[in-house]
Amino acid sequence: MSEGGMRTPLHLLLPATSANLGPGFDAAAVALDFYLEIEATPASEYSIAATGRNADLCGELRHNLIFESYKKILRRERRVAVPLALKMNNGIPLGMGCGSSAAGRVAAILMAVHFGGLDWSSERILEEAYLLEGHPDNAAACWLGGFVTAACEGRTVHSVRVVPPEDWRAFVVMPADPLPTSKARAVLPPQYAASDVVINIQSASLLGLAFAQNRGDLLRVATRDRVHQPYRAAICPLLQPLLVLAGSNGILSASLSGAGPSVLVVVEDEAHRAEAETAIRRAIGGIEAELIPSRFLPMGADVSFYGHGLQR
Repeated sequence: MSEGGMRTPLHLLLPATSANLGPGFDAAAVALDFYLEIEATPASEYSIAATGRNADLCGELRHNLIFESYKKILRRERRVAVPLALKMNNGIPLGMGCGSSAAGRVAAILMAVHFGGLDWSSERILEEAYLLEGHPDNAAACWLGGFVTAACEGRTVHSVRVVPPEDWRAFVVMPADPLPTSKARAVLPPQYAASDVVINIQSASLLGLAFAQNRGDLLRVATRDRVHQPYRAAICPLLQPLLVLAGSNGILSASLSGAGPSVLVVVEDEAHRAEAETAIRRAIGGIEAELIPSRFLPMGADVSFYGHGLQR
C-alpha cells in the first residue's frame, strides 16, 4: 500500500455476533445486524469522539482495547503506529455477550493493516483476531458474516461460512447488568461426564446443517448444551425462563449469546415475531431486560477507503 493510501481515512462497519449457540462452544457464531461503526483518520494525537451505546466507555483513551491492539500489532510488525482520530458510533452493548471485544479487535487489526501498510490476506486477519481474542468464533463471524464454524490448528484458523436462512429472525434478550467473560468462564468445571460430551457432539453436528439447510425444526435439539449453559444459568437469570420457550410461539431456539448474560432467541419468521416477543416478555416476568430485534447477516465487516471496499 502506498504512503498516500496509508494516510487515507478508513471507514469500518463491524457487526455484532452471537457465539456458542448452545453446543458450539468457542466454535460457532452468527453475525447480527447491529454494528460498531468507525471512521479513522490520521491525526497528530489519538482521540475518540464516541456516540451510541456505552459511549462514555468507548470514548476512554486509557486502556482502550482498539488503540492498544492497534499499537501492539504495529509495534510487533515494526511499523510506525500513526496516531488516529476516531469517530465512533457504537451499537453493540459492552459485556453482554454480543461480540463487542471481537468487533473492537477486528477494527484494530483492519486499522493496523491499512495505516501500517501491511499486506495481509483475509486468512491472516482472521488468524490475528483469533490470537488477540483467544478463541475464533466471534471474530470469524464478525469478519466473514453469516453462520460460521471455526477450528484452530496451532495459529491457523480453519473456518466455514454459510448464509443463514433469510426468513429467520432473532431477539437478543439483554438484562440490565453486564457479565465479564472472565467471570462466566470461571464457573465452568475442569472436566465433563462423557454422556454430556456426547450430547454436545450430537447437537453441534446438527447445528451447522440446520443453518445451512433451513431446518428450523432441528434447531431446538441442535442448540442443546451440557458444557457451559447449565453452569452459567445461575449468573445468567434470563436463560432458564427462555430455554423452555423453544418449540412454541414461533420460537425455534433459545441459547446464551456468547458467555452471556444475554440470550439469543431465534424466531421462525417475521410473521411470528410479535407472538414470540409476547411469549418472551411473559416468560421473563419482572426481570428487567431489553429486547433487541435482529436479523442474521449474510456478510461480515464492511471496510472502505478511497471509495473502495476490501474484498474477502
